[in-house]
Amino acid sequence: MPRTTPSATRRRLARGEQRIAQLLDAAEREFVEVGYHAATTNGIAARAGASPGTLYQFFPNKEAMAQALADRYLEELSRVYSFVHDPDLALLPAEELVERTVEPVVAFTAANPGFKAIFAGAATPPHLAASTQRLHSALHGWMDALLAAFRPGLPAEVRQVKATVALGIVRAMVPLIYAARGAERRTLVTEMKGVMRAYFASLPTE
Repeated sequence: MPRTTPSATRRRLARGEQRIAQLLDAAEREFVEVGYHAATTNGIAARAGASPGTLYQFFPNKEAMAQALADRYLEELSRVYSFVHDPDLALLPAEELVERTVEPVVAFTAANPGFKAIFAGAATPPHLAASTQRLHSALHGWMDALLAAFRPGLPAEVRQVKATVALGIVRAMVPLIYAARGAERRTLVTEMKGVMRAYFASLPTE
């Protein structure tokens, strides 16, 4: 029996990871275009140029694919908001803080339409509640950490309420921004920045 070399194993794993990424990309498109409830594993496989059997080698159902997308979104958001623990945020004016907060959210939403379609709408499936809560808790944690760095003198209980309000502003505006195009989208982004800038500037220092 031929031995499997380490390089062959790495190539096989890389092919598997590439196939998983392709399937998740296809699942995201399917969820966005036909809706999560109407999406099927056959439709997802067809979009990925794979057979249903290939899909089932990696995912037992579309629920598992949505949960894997949640993990991918969480990983990407972790990179986007890695700056929130920077103590130098306390030195920034509210305007610059808003730029560093809003633009990554807009870019992330545009690059990951499935996030809104599956996890940021009123029609989130109940069986994905745990994944949805995990994403929302992470977002709240990052906003809380950002405010802790920006206003280190704020008591934790006050800061957490402020983080909830700030995140609520973002969550209310992002679907409107995502649905808009061109000049209208930029106008809405500018308006959201104005609201966030005023809110951050109004935060007490202690």
